[in-house]
Amino acid sequence: MKKTIAAIAVSLCCVMVAAFIGGISSAYAEGRKVPVYCVDRSDNYVAISFDAAWGADKTRQIMDVCESYNVKATFFLVGFWIDKYPEMVAEISSRGFEIGTHSETHPQMSKLDEKKINSELTSSCRKIADITGKPVQLFRPPFGDYNNRLLNVADELGLYTIQWSVDSLDWKGLSAVQIAERVQKAQSGDIILCHNNSDHIVEALPLIFEALQLKKLKFCTIGELIYTDNYYIDGTGKQISKSNGNNA
Repeated sequence: MKKTIAAIAVSLCCVMVAAFIGGISSAYAEGRKVPVYCVDRSDNYVAISFDAAWGADKTRQIMDVCESYNVKATFFLVGFWIDKYPEMVAEISSRGFEIGTHSETHPQMSKLDEKKINSELTSSCRKIADITGKPVQLFRPPFGDYNNRLLNVADELGLYTIQWSVDSLDWKGLSAVQIAERVQKAQSGDIILCHNNSDHIVEALPLIFEALQLKKLKFCTIGELIYTDNYYIDGTGKQISKSNGNNA
């Protein structure tokens, strides 16, 4: 009997601790804004993205490989890259790939005030729109660095702030096989991060596409993957639709 009472006491204690921790976690998530890292989807769609800040030598090859596998990707472009390669920006758009902003000068944007953040975003978006004739809807913070101030300004400008849930680490000089091994863990709703001028990205892409297609995964742009209204983002960065019965 004493053992039973002790067991119940321990159990109640654990429940109380769990509730307390859960309460702190929820409050923290509510006070801190989070961008989209991945999307709650069960239809086997994923999105692959390429950040472009330095160099363009491999960009056309990347698009060629994507097209050969019927993959439409999303490119996040920095303003000074756009200035240097305007014809490439036009080609990315004309070939049906999606373009988002990666800022104007690639700074650590959490350290900027609202006015400077606004300038970084509006300037880069304007350059993209001037070349492509299409409005920009997506923004990826440089270095993945953000705070509430940055996300608030992006929201005010009508931009969806996008992170990633699968990191290829292609910029570290990994081999094509190593890159593909990292990306093949992707699941429905994941957003994959790559770079347009990393050492072995062109060789890695066929391995990535074939591995994920064997898992019955399909590719779409980030703009097609995310929900644009009636959603919430949980504390982990997963975007969840409210219309599917998922209520915050």
